[in-house]
Amino acid sequence: MKNFTQWLAAGLVLVATQSAFSQNQAQALPTQRVNLSASATVQVPQDELTLTLSTQREGSSAPEVQNQLKTALDTALTLARRQAQSPQMTVSTGRFGLSPRHDRNGKLVGWQGTAELILQGRDFVRISQTAAQLETLSVASVVFGLSVQQRQEAQAQAQNQAIAEFQKNATEIAKGFGFTGYTLGEIHINANQPGPVRPYMMAANVRSVADESSPVPLEAGLSQVSVNVSGSVQLK
Repeated sequence: MKNFTQWLAAGLVLVATQSAFSQNQAQALPTQRVNLSASATVQVPQDELTLTLSTQREGSSAPEVQNQLKTALDTALTLARRQAQSPQMTVSTGRFGLSPRHDRNGKLVGWQGTAELILQGRDFVRISQTAAQLETLSVASVVFGLSVQQRQEAQAQAQNQAIAEFQKNATEIAKGFGFTGYTLGEIHINANQPGPVRPYMMAANVRSVADESSPVPLEAGLSQVSVNVSGSVQLK
C-alpha cells in the first residue's frame, strides 16, 4: 500500500508538472501574429540594347556552306571589333550551325546553315551605325533591356518603397487592434527579374529597302522593376 501511495503521488506530481509546462508553452507562443505583404514598382528607361545580326547560306555540301558562313561572319567580326568598346558596345558570336535539306522522299539534296553576330551595349548610336556597316549580315532582332547597374539601382529604390509600405501597414494594423506597436517576425523580400522588353524581328532583306549606310532606327522604352516584401509581425 505504501508503494502504491508513493507511485500515485509521483504520478500526480508528473501530471501537475506537464500541465504547468503546457501552460507556459502556450503563453510563450505568439497569439497576436499578423501576416501581411507590400510591394512597389519602379519604371526606369531601358538603357541596354541587344542587336542580333544573322546570315543564311545554302549549298550542296556541308563544307561549302560552312566556309560561306565563316567568311561572312569573319568579315563582320573584323569590322565590328573596330567599334567595340565596353560597356558602350560588346561583340560576340551567336548561333553557328548547319542542317541537312531533304526532298519529299527523304533524299539528301543539300545543306543550309545560319551564323549570328550579337552587338550589345549602352551606346545605341554606336551599335546602330556599326550594324549598318556590316554588309555580310542583316539585322534579325532588336531587344531593349536594363543594364546590371540600372536594374540594381531600380531594385534598391523599389525595395525601399516596399519596406516603407510594409512598415506603414504594420503600424496601422497594430493601432487598429489597439496595440502600441509591433516586432518583426520572418520577412521575405523578392525582386522580379525583368526580361527583355519590346523585341521585334526584322526581315532578312532589310537592306534592300534602305541605304546600306543608314543606321538602323531604334527607340527604347521603359522597364518595370518590382519588389515584394512579405512576412509576419508580432503585435505588442
